[in-house]
Amino acid sequence: MKKLGILAVALLTQATFAQTNRFVYQVTSKPDINNKSDIKTENAYLDISAEKSMFYSENRIKRDSVMKANFQSGGARGFNREQMEGLRTNMNYSIEKNKKDQKTIYKERIGRDLYSYEEDRPLNWKILSETTKIGDYKVQKAETDFGGRKWTAWFTTDLPYQDGPYKFSGLPGLVVKAEDSSGDYSFDLMKNYKIADFPEMNTFGNMMKVKRTDYVKQQEKYKSDPTAFMNSQRGSRGVTMGGPRGGNQNPADMRKRMEERAKEEAKRNSNPIELK
Repeated sequence: MKKLGILAVALLTQATFAQTNRFVYQVTSKPDINNKSDIKTENAYLDISAEKSMFYSENRIKRDSVMKANFQSGGARGFNREQMEGLRTNMNYSIEKNKKDQKTIYKERIGRDLYSYEEDRPLNWKILSETTKIGDYKVQKAETDFGGRKWTAWFTTDLPYQDGPYKFSGLPGLVVKAEDSSGDYSFDLMKNYKIADFPEMNTFGNMMKVKRTDYVKQQEKYKSDPTAFMNSQRGSRGVTMGGPRGGNQNPADMRKRMEERAKEEAKRNSNPIELK
């Protein structure tokens, strides 16, 4: 009986350890450089297991779920545009940190395909002696320069994770708050709870693994001429603008709408989280 009791405790401990912990952050941003009064706020999840962590927008996973259900039930004619607009996000990326090899993988859509790169810039933290309390956690101050911004982070050793929102990691605790010196971006831990497992992330289009510098080049190509960029993506599949997927739509009208959307998107994101 004693052996059975020990086995039960061991199995319970293993099951608990295998669970994924979800940390919910409020992300505040000023993505339009010409309109700093337009402040965007949304929630993001940092899901952490023993092997890896993932950071992504709450609206992104909800939007993916709606799109997947729509495709399964008959395609684009069933889209509820108001619902999709309500799930718009300024965080169209996801970030995975692998605990074993210490790699950080960034994924974001450009045009029709999903691009993925391994972060090649280390986070060099300066840990300061200043401490305070945020919510229930005793936190300590740290600073770093990353992506053209100076960041201040507050981390806690009350939680057994050396992780944080966005690409932030490498501190001796979990990042509870991070903010850049301009006040354009901030991440604030709101709550945490356990979930059964990581959600399935839908990957519409091709997955393109590239170097970070190549990703930046592809992003610039899309911004300068979105129609040509997306036609090159379609061309690689043997489909051109106005072909089977374009239906009876006028190619010139489609190009104009696409360019307008790209310009609007560029304006909305003229103050990106990484400046270089």
